[in-house]
Amino acid sequence: MIFMTTKFLKSIAIASIAFVLFAFELPDHWHAAGSEPKKYDMGIEKGAGPNGKNAATIKSKDRHPNGFGTLMQTSVADKYLGKRVRMSGYMKSEDVVDWAGLWLRVDGVNGTRAMAFDNMAKRPVKGTTDWRKYEIVLNIPLTASSFSYGALLCETGQIWFTDINFEIVDNTVPTTGECEVCSLPEQQPVNLSFEN
Repeated sequence: MIFMTTKFLKSIAIASIAFVLFAFELPDHWHAAGSEPKKYDMGIEKGAGPNGKNAATIKSKDRHPNGFGTLMQTSVADKYLGKRVRMSGYMKSEDVVDWAGLWLRVDGVNGTRAMAFDNMAKRPVKGTTDWRKYEIVLNIPLTASSFSYGALLCETGQIWFTDINFEIVDNTVPTTGECEVCSLPEQQPVNLSFEN
C-alpha cells in the first residue's frame, strides 16, 4: 500500500512540474476568449519572440478543437475617433492546419454592433512561418465607443505574436477589412455642385 501511495505521489509531482513548465501566464490586461478558449493554452512565452524578447502565444491542446481561441484586449476609441488606424504586429506560426491571424473590431456604443472588422480571414497565416509583420487598417467612426483586438488561432497548431502597434494613417492607405461605416468625414464641404 505504501508503494502505491509513493508511486501515486510521484506521478502527481511530475504532472505538477510539467504543468508549471508548459503552462503560459496570461499577460496583464489581456484575456483569453474565442469559441473554444479552454481548448487552447494562451499566455506569455518568455524569450520566444524576435531577438529573444517575450511573445504571446496561443497553442491548441485538443486534436480537434472545433473552434478558435483568441488572446485579446479592448480599449476605448476616443483617441482615434474619425481617424483611419493601422494596427500592426509580428506573428509566426507552427503547424497551423486551418488558419490564424491578427484581428481588429470597432464597436458602437456599449458594444452593441460591430462597425468595422478584419480578422485576416482573406489573407490567413497557415502552416509553419517565420516572424513576419502583418497589418490591419480600419476607419474608427465618430460614433465608435471601443475597439477590440488580438490574435486568433482556428483549430490546431501554435502561433506567437508580439509588438502590437497602433498608428493613425491618412486616407491614401487602403482599409483591409469590412466596414459598416467605412467613410470618414471630409475635412471641408466637397462636391457641392454634384459634378463628380
